[in-house]
Amino acid sequence: MCYSDYPIPKEYPNFMHNKHVLQYFNLFAEKFDLKKYIRFKTEVVNVKKSEDFKTSGKWSVTTRDVTTGRTEDHVFDAVMLCTGHHADKNVPDFPGLQDFQGKVIHTHDYRKPQGYEDKRVVIIGIGNSGVDSAVELSRVASQVFLSTRRGAWIFNRVGDKGQPGDMLFSNRATRVILKLLSFFQSTDEMFAKKLNERFDHAKYSLQPNFPPFSSHPTINDDLPNRIICGSIKIKPNVKKFTKTGVEFEDGTFEDDIDAVILATGYRFGFPFLDKSVIDVINNKVELYKSMFPPDLEKKTMACIGFIQPLGAIMPISEQQCRLFARVVKGDVTLPSKEEMWTEVRMKLDALHKKYVESPRHTIQVDYLNYMDELSKLNGNFPYLGKLLLKDPKLAASVFFGPVTPYQYRVMGPGKWQGAREAIFTQMERVDYPFATRPLGFKIEKDQKKSFWKYCFYFLILALLVQFIFK
Repeated sequence: MCYSDYPIPKEYPNFMHNKHVLQYFNLFAEKFDLKKYIRFKTEVVNVKKSEDFKTSGKWSVTTRDVTTGRTEDHVFDAVMLCTGHHADKNVPDFPGLQDFQGKVIHTHDYRKPQGYEDKRVVIIGIGNSGVDSAVELSRVASQVFLSTRRGAWIFNRVGDKGQPGDMLFSNRATRVILKLLSFFQSTDEMFAKKLNERFDHAKYSLQPNFPPFSSHPTINDDLPNRIICGSIKIKPNVKKFTKTGVEFEDGTFEDDIDAVILATGYRFGFPFLDKSVIDVINNKVELYKSMFPPDLEKKTMACIGFIQPLGAIMPISEQQCRLFARVVKGDVTLPSKEEMWTEVRMKLDALHKKYVESPRHTIQVDYLNYMDELSKLNGNFPYLGKLLLKDPKLAASVFFGPVTPYQYRVMGPGKWQGAREAIFTQMERVDYPFATRPLGFKIEKDQKKSFWKYCFYFLILALLVQFIFK
């Protein structure tokens, strides 16, 4: 999840607490002297085209100092909308919710488990926020009920041999292997089997009626442990509330509920921007490469981070910024309006076919595919053919290793001299936080297993070389 030219300090844990993420952002800002460009405690009130927009592409922006209330007008050459999609809380209108006498909040406002000791809590929604808060609260509450309409496939963060799961899955070689295996068995079937080997989703009342990759994954290592010990109980969707309890759609009723937490997602939008520029309808927005309004005469506005990736969002946001900067400078020319609209409609149609109908799936992207798309357009894609000719060792690391952001700095505009070293040392940074106690003896590696593993890698690489140079 780091930026492509600034590795996360090796002392930081692989799965960082938000305090470490904030520290990393501060370190990055200090390293590149960025804070002087940031105006804190300032609200953007209005963004509109300047009077000469058709020729200049400039924007008129009104801001308000939240401390003094003073407003100020500005004119900018370009605007990046970096507000994301976690701003406007979605609060469903459940029957009786207004009459419920207990505490009701959205996960957006949840901060810590203190205050929920020995309480009976209902959490509605089984996305990542809902499950994370349910697991945390289950350690102090007397009982947590986790309500879900459809269920969910639960992915674990910790992968084989204790490695971070994303370092294993986000891999170019893995994608090739899965594509080959898909001729014999569907990827969804393979992953459903793998996920059920960890725990039986049907037995735990979690299994949905759709395959694993038809929904944004819910990632949590602790949920099955909290279910098996009874501190979390899975319930169906809420039918209605009473003053003191909740009735579910299966007819069951839980009384004496102290608190309800709505993990019900968000509504997207840009309240400070005229709808003629970007219009969001039912969480659906039409943007080229999930960034550019196709009808805009001048490409001087882009949405940054307005996506939901199967992977880290920070490297994607950075790649979007790199692309936008080159578009504004005139170094990258976007396709015609007609071509952009064709791709936008094609992508939206593909999303509709792949994912379960839900407001949370309207801006879904695949991390690797999307990063490759943007980098090809920007000119910084790590072409394996070129790397094989110049630096075979680096090519092997790019193909067989995890797809970390450094890969998008090995060539092209913005090339970073430290990218190669960052790629070769990335697993050392993964391992470093674990080395907190000297074992006092040496662990012998399975040489036989390593031999066959490298034989397999060589075979895949040979096939790849043949494909590239045929």
